[in-house]
Amino acid sequence: MRGDGDGWVVSEDGAHYWGRHGAAGLLLRAPGTDGTAVVLLQHRAPWSHQGGTWGLPGGARDSHETPEQAAVREAHEEAGLAADQVTVRISVVTAEVGSDGSATHWTYTTVIADAPTPLDTVPNRESSELRWVPEDEVVALPLHPGFAASWPRLREVTATIPVFR
Repeated sequence: MRGDGDGWVVSEDGAHYWGRHGAAGLLLRAPGTDGTAVVLLQHRAPWSHQGGTWGLPGGARDSHETPEQAAVREAHEEAGLAADQVTVRISVVTAEVGSDGSATHWTYTTVIADAPTPLDTVPNRESSELRWVPEDEVVALPLHPGFAASWPRLREVTATIPVFR
């Protein structure tokens, strides 16, 4: 089902950003077998924008959605996760283009959430694979450029939040 947020925003310098009302992704954490955090990553399908890279389940926000609602909806669509399986902890704007109120204002919000255990996932056609990855091993993967740019800041934020209790 297509939402009213599907579509590209073109910045003043000609760069394209997916999501007419911005975009959001879910950084879902769970305790690994050794008690340290693992995160759910999506290996993007080859046909998709930046295909072949690893990032977060996420996508365009619809006009009626908060970033949290959009991220949880996208995680359901792309990974088969139900909203009641995750606990949203905090949201961080990890990319912003244009000034607030301008025609090209666009944001990407990363919603950090926890699950009690690494949940079973069901990938949709946008994913080549879904994988629970230890936080310390994320940078070893070929990351989506936007996610790679935001990962150091996200690690700083997650360091202040204990993994699901």
